[in-house]
Amino acid sequence: MVAAMLLGAAVLLRSRSQAEQTAPREQLALFPMHVGGWAGREMGVSEAVRDFLGDGDFMARLYFRGSEESYVDFFIAYFPTQRTGSTIHSPQNCLPGAGWTPLERKRVVLKGPKGETVRANRYIIAKGLERRLVLYWYQAHGRAVASEYWAKIYLVADSIRMNRSDGALVRVVTSFTDNNDLPSAEARVTNFSTQILPVLDRFIPH
Repeated sequence: MVAAMLLGAAVLLRSRSQAEQTAPREQLALFPMHVGGWAGREMGVSEAVRDFLGDGDFMARLYFRGSEESYVDFFIAYFPTQRTGSTIHSPQNCLPGAGWTPLERKRVVLKGPKGETVRANRYIIAKGLERRLVLYWYQAHGRAVASEYWAKIYLVADSIRMNRSDGALVRVVTSFTDNNDLPSAEARVTNFSTQILPVLDRFIPH
């Protein structure tokens, strides 16, 4: 049923011919390199990845706080329209496709410094002996949700109500060694994610 509804949403979006409304925003290249004590370093997005994702604005960086070991991998994919076939790809599909095995999944609530709240997906994934902790959510038009299902429902509703289908995926990842190291990894992704919440509206418009 869910798959049928998502397919119906895609068909409805692509069938609309009216030119979309656009909202002012800053390009992701201008995202601050220093956020709440974290310092960024560009990773770049390869042409192969850009070709796979489609038309959009993408950013991939490492952010460090203190030592080189204390870092997060930060990625944003913003799509100005999702009517032309370029749509947000769910990490639920991309991570296993890249060889990562999900070990644990749940939802968490992030609280920003200005009272912002975001419900995010929290994943623990593994590839051999490697471990990663992943937070991600979908954001558009001043709304952030964890559920891909609800993100698609809101996408269709906003396309009808606002004549807009733009939206973004926000993902924060860090590595850890074992369960003893997990609390430190949790603190890293949570601290960084809460620090960026008030900044995102400049790049993911309401």
